[in-house]
Amino acid sequence: MSGFTLSDLERIVEERSKASPDESWTAKLVAAGQPKAAKKLGEEAIEAVMAAVINDRDNLTYEAADLLYHLMVVLKIAGIPLQNVMGELERRTAQSGLQEKASR
Repeated sequence: MSGFTLSDLERIVEERSKASPDESWTAKLVAAGQPKAAKKLGEEAIEAVMAAVINDRDNLTYEAADLLYHLMVVLKIAGIPLQNVMGELERRTAQSGLQEKASR
C-alpha cells in the first residue's frame, strides 16, 4: 500500500503551481485560470464515469488519479485548502448519507 496521501498531492500542486507555465502542467492550468481548470476537471470526471460504466478497472484507476489531481488544482485556484474539504467530509460522517440528503 502506498503512503502517498492527498495532502502530499496538495503540497505538490502548490509547489508546481509556482513554476513557469512553460515547464509545468500545473502552473499552466493555474495560469489559465479556473474556467480552464474546471473544464479539465469535468473532462476527467466524465472519463472516470465512462471507465466505471464499462467496468474497466485499470482505466478507472488511471482516470480517478487524473480526477483527484485536477480537483486539487481547482481547489488550489479557489483558495480552498484540502483540510476544509476533509472537515466537511468529517462533519458528514456524524449522520448517514440518507439523513444528510433528507436534511437538504
